[in-house]
Amino acid sequence: MFWMVALVSCAGLQLIPIERSNPPLNTGEDLLYSRMVPEEMQQLVKMACYDCHSNETVYPWYSWIAPVSFVMRHHIKEGREHLNFSIWNTYMDKRKDHTLDDCIEVVEEGEMPLKPYRWMHPEARLTPEQRDQLADFFREQVRALGWREMGSEEEEEMENEDR
Repeated sequence: MFWMVALVSCAGLQLIPIERSNPPLNTGEDLLYSRMVPEEMQQLVKMACYDCHSNETVYPWYSWIAPVSFVMRHHIKEGREHLNFSIWNTYMDKRKDHTLDDCIEVVEEGEMPLKPYRWMHPEARLTPEQRDQLADFFREQVRALGWREMGSEEEEEMENEDR
């Protein structure tokens, strides 16, 4: 009886629709498209980050199967809320700076991509060299902002302008 209830419940979950569309892409707002990023680095960032942190998510076949679809949708929604490379140029410089620091840390510590993602996407199992390349790329983006070269008075003035 238990298995029958479980089977019917699982079948019923398949009827709950999950949003799998991507918002329209504006290449002028995207980090990779708006900057002169070498093709090899674009591929690495897309492979490691873009399925959860952009509007270019590629939904695999298993994203149609509940409850996996619910977990995936939740991860993608959270990922985009925390960092969405597709709207990068809409972020204020201070947010970019802070986010890039986070990117460097989670890549170096092996926290990203998430383990469940790496299980299903072997190409996202980054080598130590790829992690270093990715962290260096994010460091280059920090330098490109020029935020840290400012004096404290200039930073305070910019913060006040943001309010």
